[in-house]
Amino acid sequence: MKKIILLLILILLCHPAGIQAQSVHPLQVKEIPAWVANAFTVAQKQSEAMYKEVMKNNLLPRSIQRGMVPQTDWTAGFFPGTLWYLYTYNHKEVWKKRAQAATALMEGEQNNAFDHDIGFKMYSCYGNGYLLTGDKAYRHILFRSAKTLASRYSYKTGLIMSWEPDESRDWLFPVIIDNMINLELLMEAYKMSGDTTLRHIAISHADKTMKYHYRKDMSCPHVVDYEPETGAMRKYDWNNGSDDTTRSTWSRGQSWGLYGYTMMYRETGNKKYLRHAEQIADFLLSHPNMPEDMIPYWDYSDPKRSTMRDASAAAIMASALMELSTYSVQGKAYFAAGEKQLKSLASPTYLAKPGTHKNFILMHATGNFLRNSELDGGLSYADYYFMEGMLRYLRVLNGQDLYPYRSFHKDMRF
Repeated sequence: MKKIILLLILILLCHPAGIQAQSVHPLQVKEIPAWVANAFTVAQKQSEAMYKEVMKNNLLPRSIQRGMVPQTDWTAGFFPGTLWYLYTYNHKEVWKKRAQAATALMEGEQNNAFDHDIGFKMYSCYGNGYLLTGDKAYRHILFRSAKTLASRYSYKTGLIMSWEPDESRDWLFPVIIDNMINLELLMEAYKMSGDTTLRHIAISHADKTMKYHYRKDMSCPHVVDYEPETGAMRKYDWNNGSDDTTRSTWSRGQSWGLYGYTMMYRETGNKKYLRHAEQIADFLLSHPNMPEDMIPYWDYSDPKRSTMRDASAAAIMASALMELSTYSVQGKAYFAAGEKQLKSLASPTYLAKPGTHKNFILMHATGNFLRNSELDGGLSYADYYFMEGMLRYLRVLNGQDLYPYRSFHKDMRF
């Protein structure tokens, strides 16, 4: 028996993946189109300058209008995530160290249960860092973050409450479509820990959102409010997008949904999520108000009201389409659409010149049009999903797995 135990110890010592995930080359592709290489060159120059500001102030970039924000802001994790993506692209140690330093600023947010945004904040930085490095400390922070997010789940409604009740808005249990993105944190933490409660919560939230958040034409409003004791749907509402809740089709919200259900198919293998993602994609790609360059208006429902664009909606959508193209029988069409969006974003119309645009990468991103907030400028999450979409594009283009590191992590448990 002692010999068997000694043998097992030797195997673990000789095979680092047995105790900690291996660090693998982030990106190995043969073909990098010139327009992609140029976009990453610009992104690196902008992000290097932005990093200096981050380290000087210990604050994170949100937008041109709002500038640098504290770690509690829902957007705070995106810039560290962008640094991880740049390290994925160039595999230079200096970018890894920058990503680690910026990510470390977010550590305290693992216990912040104020709203659902902990998923946005922690998975974009610690999640990407963990997938690239297998850092055990990151793994624990992700699990703690997921448990914090799970504390907002109600078994009565079957949903995670996005924001607190608000008497002025007549909100009792508000849920926003953005919340679909945060389910990835739960699913990753489930795989790391074996905590099936986290998986149950993610599936329950996805299922109920699929049932009540979407109209028959596959559009969705920003907010749906529920009765907290029975889980019955009370009403559609808005905080972003058009205030006409009967037809509002906030472009970034549609992209959040597409991304979220594509991710849920990846994590569960359940075809209902794939079908739902395909139906969202088909609705958007055939929408009569989709602009020719495929960078959506801030809301699809009424371009006569305003034709202000939102590059963040395009970046999220393009990244989702890249992944969806690897699962769907309509993959070629989805890939072509996502490629067109990425080429538009990488063009001089949307890609900032180095040293301009307050060091944000993309131009013409819109936060909240009707609230006159962050209009036609730069947004940290637009940059993050643009980088993610470009990396996914390169992997699909080169016939590679979108997630080459997951095999090193999937069997790890606390």
